[in-house]
Amino acid sequence: MLGSSILVALTAAAGAVASPLDLITRSTPTGTGTNNGFFYSFWTDGAGSVTYNNGAAGSYDVTWSNVGNFVAGKGWNPGAARVVTYNGTWNGANVNSYLSVYGWTKNPLIEYYIVESFGTYNPSSGATKLGSITSDGGTYDIYRTQRVNQPSIEGTSTFYQFWSVRQQKRVGGSVTIQNHFDAWAASGLQLGTHDYQILATEGYQSSGSAQITVQQS
Repeated sequence: MLGSSILVALTAAAGAVASPLDLITRSTPTGTGTNNGFFYSFWTDGAGSVTYNNGAAGSYDVTWSNVGNFVAGKGWNPGAARVVTYNGTWNGANVNSYLSVYGWTKNPLIEYYIVESFGTYNPSSGATKLGSITSDGGTYDIYRTQRVNQPSIEGTSTFYQFWSVRQQKRVGGSVTIQNHFDAWAASGLQLGTHDYQILATEGYQSSGSAQITVQQS
């Protein structure tokens, strides 16, 4: 019986010690879902390494290394003409990365960006400027581009992208989304029925990190 007691005690002690695997930071799996009252989306093409973690309320952090392409963040589903306020840190200014309000609509299928900051590559490069809008203390240039046979919320598809790209880069502030929807419509860019809408970090063939918190004003 003494031996059994020792075995039980040792088993209990071993159970109280965390496994080394438990000490490893675990990334949220790719996909979509809800967390602490917010919608989240995490997509990657699988190249390189991306670790995305949901935090309290509207916060998340992401670290990426030698990626192909990824997009991740927190927000809402469905999207809407809301006022979004965000803050945090974004270590993507010296690499190919964007920080933006990012969303999709259906019928028509549209991928849209309100870019608050970008790194070494301006995502509107090569696109025709359709106009500009002054909103939330800055000027945004408006563009439309097309993606052919590329990943989307409806699988591989051909679709348009709508862009508002802020000239005065920033990491933190408020975004009055209605102003951009109105400016796009005035430029002939029509959205469909809203799917999700997040404050997204995106990286392309780069390495970096971000810690972002978003909320609705």
